[in-house]
Amino acid sequence: MTIYVKIMPNAGPFVVALLYDGLCTFEFGITAEIFGLARPEMGTNWYRFASSAVDDGPMRAHGGFSVMADHGPEIIDEADVIVVPGWRGADSPVPEALLTRLRAAHARGARLASICSGAFVLAATGLLDGGAATTHWRYAEKLRERFPKIAVDDASLYRQHNRISTSAGSAAGIDLMIEMVRQDFGPAAANSVARRLVMAAHRAGGQAQFLERPVAMRESAGIGPLLDAVRAHLGEDWPISRMAKTMGMSPRTFVRRFAEATGQSPGDWLADERLEEAKRLLMLGDPAMEDVAMAVGFGSAHTLRHHFRQRLGISPSEYRARFMAERA
Repeated sequence: MTIYVKIMPNAGPFVVALLYDGLCTFEFGITAEIFGLARPEMGTNWYRFASSAVDDGPMRAHGGFSVMADHGPEIIDEADVIVVPGWRGADSPVPEALLTRLRAAHARGARLASICSGAFVLAATGLLDGGAATTHWRYAEKLRERFPKIAVDDASLYRQHNRISTSAGSAAGIDLMIEMVRQDFGPAAANSVARRLVMAAHRAGGQAQFLERPVAMRESAGIGPLLDAVRAHLGEDWPISRMAKTMGMSPRTFVRRFAEATGQSPGDWLADERLEEAKRLLMLGDPAMEDVAMAVGFGSAHTLRHHFRQRLGISPSEYRARFMAERA
């Protein structure tokens, strides 16, 4: 199977993603999805996209297929943004010719970005010396050892320094690229892209790499109606006794069944649902902080701030200021 990536015929920022032998398929795929997918609703100034071959001939990709770029490395010289979607290994050398092109691109004003192990490519350019960078937590110590002049942040989802962006694991690359869309085209465009991807509109770069909110295993038919009722009335008190009574169970049985269905305790699930609704209300921009807290059941702005800090690493005010959706 061979994938060909075409330049899109519009006049926006020109994004070039690197293709290399041993390609990290997912990392390249999400780059192409965000910057290379046709989005006519965004107008004619949306991103243009192309791939650039680092190695000769068809290149192997994770998953048992090969890829071939439309362009050689010379296309890097025309790029406004260059994305390194992973790399073939933390100890794999980076061709000097590629490093020279990346340095030249940065010198003329291009932005550089990496996903996961792609940070090793950008670090090898020397352009991150004296700055901060992140990568997947499993590679952080190796990056720190090999490039001691870089302040390696092994906790954040992504870091940006001097027009160079690095991100942690694969999914954090999506967060970084949506943030790049936000910086280029504003929050409404970023939110639109996030909706197309069916994901949260934003996770702050300083948010921890480790997700504290487990993904629900399943919402069984038996417990689903309760979850819907709680979501519809988050501002009310929902002690375990009330939830258990609604389900016709003893509190002990209910807690066990709830954990089986969602992978969380009732209290943790409720806090997360309240937080998600608070985020939605904050993005509207109008309600006072105290009103938001009351509407979602946190009871006070102090409690709202506590949950934001604990789970997201930012305050509600910062979230609203940075990620408020544009009004019509």
